[in-house]
This record gives sequence, C-alpha cells and structure tokens, in this order.
Amino acid sequence: MDTLFNDLKQLNEEEKNILKNGHKDINQSNYTTQSEFVIESSKFLEDDSLIITRKHPRFVEFPFHKHDYIELNYVYNGKMKQKIGNQEIELKKGQMLFLNQHIEHSLEECGEDDIVINFIINPPFFDYIFQELEKETKGELINKFLFQSLFDQNRAGSYLYFKVSEVPSIQNLMGQMITEMMDKDLFTEIKMKFTMGLLFVELMKNTHYLESLEANYDYHLTNEIINYVNSSYRNASLSELSQQVNLESYNLSKFIKRNLGNTFKELVQEKRMNEAKKLLKYEDYSVESIANQIGYENISYFYRLFKKHHGLTPHQYRKRSISQIE
Repeated sequence: MDTLFNDLKQLNEEEKNILKNGHKDINQSNYTTQSEFVIESSKFLEDDSLIITRKHPRFVEFPFHKHDYIELNYVYNGKMKQKIGNQEIELKKGQMLFLNQHIEHSLEECGEDDIVINFIINPPFFDYIFQELEKETKGELINKFLFQSLFDQNRAGSYLYFKVSEVPSIQNLMGQMITEMMDKDLFTEIKMKFTMGLLFVELMKNTHYLESLEANYDYHLTNEIINYVNSSYRNASLSELSQQVNLESYNLSKFIKRNLGNTFKELVQEKRMNEAKKLLKYEDYSVESIANQIGYENISYFYRLFKKHHGLTPHQYRKRSISQIE
C-alpha cells in the first residue's frame, strides 16, 4: 500500500498546471462545453466506455457543478470537504459518496496527502448489474432504495454516503480497482465492471453504514421505512411505524404506496417470503417452524401466500432447492 500511496501522490499534468498557475480557478473548458458548469463524461470516457477512474485534482477548489454521469468519490487517504446545497460533508479515509447526475455540489481544495479517487460511471453501466442483483435478491427493499436514489425519475439530486472505512471486504475491492487504474491493460474495464458489481453486493450487505444525508425528506423517510421492515418484519405494524416516524398512519400508507410501489402489508409480506425462502433452502426447520419464525401462526395462510409469491408450495420449493444444490 505504501508504494501505491507514493505513486498516487505523484503530480500528474493537471496538478502541475494548477500549481504553475498559482492555485487559480479551474479551467471549466477542460470539463464542459456548456455555459453551465456541467462536467461531461465525454471529456474522460471514450465513446464505447462506461466507466473510468481518475485521481481527483488537488490544490484547487471546484465551484458548484453537476455531472451528466453518476460519480463515486472514494477517499484513499486524508479527507475531502464538499458542500451539497447547504449541507457540508467531510469524507474521511475509506469513506465513499455516490452522487447521481442531478446533484449539484462544490469541492474544497485538497492538500498534498488528500488522495481522492473519482469513479466516472455512465448510467447504462448499471443496467446489467441491477438486473442480476434483482434476480438474486428479488424483493429486498434496500436494493430498490439504492437504485431509485441513483436513478431518480423526477430528476432530483440525491446522494448516498457510506461510512465503510472499517469494512475490509469493501476496502479490498476499492484497493483492487485503484491498483487497476494505475496499471491499465486491455482487460481493465472488464475487471472494473465485475469488481464494481461485487462492490454493490458488499454495500447492500452493509447498509447499516449507509448515511443518507439527502436534503429531500422523502429519502430520509424511505430509509426509515426500509430499515423498520427489514428489522421488524416478524411483528411489524403500521401503527408502530407511524409512531416511530411521527406521521399519521393514513398519510404514511399513502407515502409508502407512492414511493415504494407497494402497500405496507405487501412490503412486510415480501420481506417475510424472502426470509422463508432462505430458511427453506439453507436450514432444516419444519415448514411450520419457519412460518412461526417469520411471523405467521396460521400455517394454511402461510402456504397460500408462499405459493402466490413463488409459484410453488414450501415443500416443493425446498425439494427443488436441494436438487439444485446437489
């Protein structure tokens, strides 16, 4: 890692020019062809490329700007201070921030030891990854929340702040991608795509490190709802959640339907059915025991729901899963 850090500390041509010009304002024409400051992916990506990594230029401030791509900021060393709206954020070593293409932010000047890696990602890059994750983790609410945050249909700016400095699996993946950035070959973009897919899997496994600082109230409330359903699905109730988020049940129900596409009851059922699948596939509990564990006392009702959701009875699903494993 010391060798990589020393390599990253070396001045690139852009940083040499910044120092030569006395830390003056950046030349926006290097980043955009528009009158507004919208950094364009075409300035960095070749026509057929979907993802690239680059070291964030040190020694100069970046005024408020947007991107026409999704950006991931990762602090390899030191820190990075930025402002999103009126919200000030200081990213520390090992932390990362996803910003969608509608967000506007400014960046303070980074010092010599502040090494930040920018991942410039065209939205189509995520199409395949999200399709595969949806197949494997169908119904998991956090997936929907993450994806909707990055691809907001209302063109609202949003971001996701992951405080994952102490998660080795995530840090190892980031290290692999940065090393790949420093030693590119013909397979670099392919390896980056696969590694980014693994990163998303690890982020979804570690959502308790997610701190959504989105100024939009909808994102805060959606995150609370997801966390509640995921942790309390066995005995979840709309009235309890209503008290927790300080919102009347009627208005909360409307909010859930509008923002997550399902009723509260459907969200809970979806979570329970997915937990039932895991228990049937990997544990030896009886079907009756599994039904009780996920919150159903009426076994017949559980059978009907399971078949409705998965097209098989619990026994049929378990039998098929065992045969697939063998």
